[in-house]
Parts: sequence; C-alpha cells; structure tokens
Amino acid sequence: MSRPSNRLTFGVLATGAGVFALLQSLITPALPTVQHAMHTSQATVTWVMTAYLLSASIFTPILGRVGDLVGKKRTLVAALGALLVGCLIAAVAPNITVLIIARIIQGIAGALFPLSFGIIRDEFPAARVATGISNLSAVIAVGSGLGMVLAGPIVGALDYRWLFWFPVIIVAVTAVIAYRYIPESPERPEGAGGAGRVNWLGAVLLSGWLVALLLPISQASKWGWGSAGVLGLLLAAVVLFALWALVEARSRNPLIDLRIMRLPAVWTTNTAALLFGGGMYAVWAFLPGFAQTPSSAGYGFGASITGAGLLMLPMLVTMFVAGILGGRLAGRFPAKAQLITGAVLGSAACAMLAAWHDRPWQVALAAGVFGLGIGLAFASMSNLIVQSVPAAQTGAATGMNANIRTIGGSIGAALMTSLVTGHLQPSGLPYAAGYTDGFTLLAVFCLAAALAALLVPARRSVPVLLGGSATAADAVTPAAPGAAARPETVRS
Repeated sequence: MSRPSNRLTFGVLATGAGVFALLQSLITPALPTVQHAMHTSQATVTWVMTAYLLSASIFTPILGRVGDLVGKKRTLVAALGALLVGCLIAAVAPNITVLIIARIIQGIAGALFPLSFGIIRDEFPAARVATGISNLSAVIAVGSGLGMVLAGPIVGALDYRWLFWFPVIIVAVTAVIAYRYIPESPERPEGAGGAGRVNWLGAVLLSGWLVALLLPISQASKWGWGSAGVLGLLLAAVVLFALWALVEARSRNPLIDLRIMRLPAVWTTNTAALLFGGGMYAVWAFLPGFAQTPSSAGYGFGASITGAGLLMLPMLVTMFVAGILGGRLAGRFPAKAQLITGAVLGSAACAMLAAWHDRPWQVALAAGVFGLGIGLAFASMSNLIVQSVPAAQTGAATGMNANIRTIGGSIGAALMTSLVTGHLQPSGLPYAAGYTDGFTLLAVFCLAAALAALLVPARRSVPVLLGGSATAADAVTPAAPGAAARPETVRS
C-alpha cells in the first residue's frame, strides 16, 4: 500500500484532536440543562467536567509514552476508539453516574494531542514539521473554544445528548480512516535491559500526584482552601510527586525522562505554559459568564448562551489565523518570538477586559486580541518542545507540556473563582470588582509567561544526515543529556 499524502494524515489527526478539544468546552454551557434533565445537584453535575479533566491529565502523558514505545498509530486508533465509546455511552446515559463514567472514558483520548504531534514529526518532511504542528495547534485551540459557540444552538434546536451524538458519527469515520491509511510510525526502543516497556509504577505514581493536585484545585471553591480535604490532598500530591521523581530517576526506562524535563528549552517552555494556561483557561471559563450576567448587576449584557458564544467568535477567528500564520512565518518569526508575542498579547487582552468592558464591542475586541495571543503561543509551545527533545520522547514530552498547561489552567480558574465569587451582591450575583481584579490577575499571569519565554534558549542549527550525506537542517533530534549525539534520518 502506498503511503498516504501528508494532507490526508493531517486531516485525520486534526479531526480526531479537534473533536476531543471541542468536547472540552462543548458541554460546559449545557451543564445547567444536564443538571435539570438528570435531577441532580450543581455540585454533582460539575463532576462531568472534573472527571474529564482528571482522566485526560492521567492518560495524556502515559499514552503519549506508550505511543513512543509500541507505535503511535495503534495507540492513536485505540484513543479514538475510547473517545467513540465514551461519546456513545454519554449520548444514551440514563443518569449522572453513567454520564460521569462516560466522560472518564472520553478523557483517555487526551493522548490524541501528543500522539498527533509525534506522528507529524515522524511522517512529515523536516521542512514541514513546524507548519504541521502550528496548523494542528490552531485546530486544537479553536476546537477548545468552539464548543462555547456551538453548544447553545445544538441544545436549543435538538437536545443536549446531540452534543455527543455528533462526535460519535465524526469519530467513527475518523477511526476507520486512521486505521486504514495512517502509517505506523517506527517503534523506538531505547536499548536493552527493560527498555521498550512502560514503567507502570511510574505511571501509577504520576496518576496519583496529578489527581491529588488537580482535584483540590478544581474543588477548592466548594470545599474551601483551608479545608482538610484540600490541604490533605495537596500534601499527598507533594509526597507522591517526590516518590514519582525518585522512581523515574532510578528507572532504566522512565515514563517521563526527567533529564529531558530539565533541558533549558523544555523547562522554560513548560514554565511559560503553566503561566499562560492560567490565563487562557480562566478567560475561556469566565468570559461567557460575564457576558450572561444581567445588566442589573451593574455590568454584563444579559446575553443568552448563544449570544455569549457569539462574543467569543472574534477570539476563535484570530486564534485560527494566528496559529496558521505562525507556522508559515517560522523562518522569519521563530517559535520563541511567537511565544513571547503571544503571551504579551494575552496580557494586553486581559488588561483590556479589566479596564474596558462596558460595551459588547469592547469585550469582542479584547477577545480578538486574546485569540491572536493564544494562536501564537499555543503552536509555538508545541514546536519548541518537539524541536528540543529526542524523537523517542516526543509523545511523553508534549503530553507533559499539555498537562502543565492544564494544571496552570486549573490554578488560574480556581483563583478567578475565588475573586469573582468571594463577595456577592444581595442578588447573589458577583460584584464587578471581582471580575476586574480577576482579569488583572490573569494579565499578570500572561505577562509572567512572556518573561519565562524570554529565558527559552535560542535554537541552534545542527547537521542532520539526509540520504547519507550531512546537510544543514533546521530540524534535528537532539540526544538526551549525557548520551552521545546521533544524527537522525529525516523521512521526506
């Protein structure tokens, strides 16, 4: 069978990853509808989102590493299968418990992000890797916000269950095409003596500290920051993280190679991802709520779910355009410069939201500026990681970068929640000052991300073997720290 075109490969990857990203935000505006339909409490229905977040956080780096070891295609198809099953169960779920279980199964597909980046690195010509990753990042970023625009019309015209029926159809077709046409990327065992196997103890400990960290952060507004549950879980996260780091450092085949995480380009990019994620996810979570607040509160526009989604459209458009252009301008506008620019634009947009939010056009303008920032930063983070790690670590490293961004988002959303809901009007609505202080804090987060990005080392060009001869290339697989450098054959 002849190898498929890069366009077909990209189309399959973009569809799968885009649907998963869409499901991150598609259900959020419909949670009150789900709560009413399933006769449950607000505290319980929030687990529809929390379970998805925790599941994705666990499986993204683990299955990213599994793909590096046993083959990215088969792992990708398995992740698409999990997404299909999860959406199908969610579409027919008779109660909230089954729906939450379905969301846990859907979260397994978080591995689609690192697997897709790894397949692009393996299958695309070296000169097109940066553009492919930027384009895919743009699709993922837009998908993450598009759910807020589509949820209202779908629920209004049909039913909340169609938020899952539509993905069932799309993912089923995508999985078949992926199985039939995506080539299996080369397996990359790393020597002898247990290499090529997943460090399952490391996987369990990684899962443990991620859950112990993200769960109290996401629930702190309900449990209380000083509650025994929050403090106990945060302490457990510290202990489990220390155990995980010890196990990984001593393992001959670590799940996440901590030497790779300590590379200057990796830890600085991950720091920027943590800080920028705090601003990005919090804006996505709170801007629609701000627009839906009745004007009687002294701010807000009393918009419907659909109307609030339309205010997000400028963000989605500029996000997509910036992501696409970022890859094409990589030669003249390097990934580091894109990350710095994107973070600065994000900070400026949050400052605009804090200062000027009296008219819908002001919010739409700030959303458009924020979209430019997301489009540049989202793609550049992935490119910086892919450029800086060995090919055999692509899945695990990009999976951890996505996780770190999620952790930052959880922190940013939790702090924003505390500021917005800490003091309420007699009507039960937040004061405008809560949003103003919150958006100001997010501006600081994004500005700090720009400062972290300044520390990312400049990329150096290294020789790579192409067809047996040394040639200057702008993409190369670096050796792990302490290992002998080795050239890699780039498939064209």
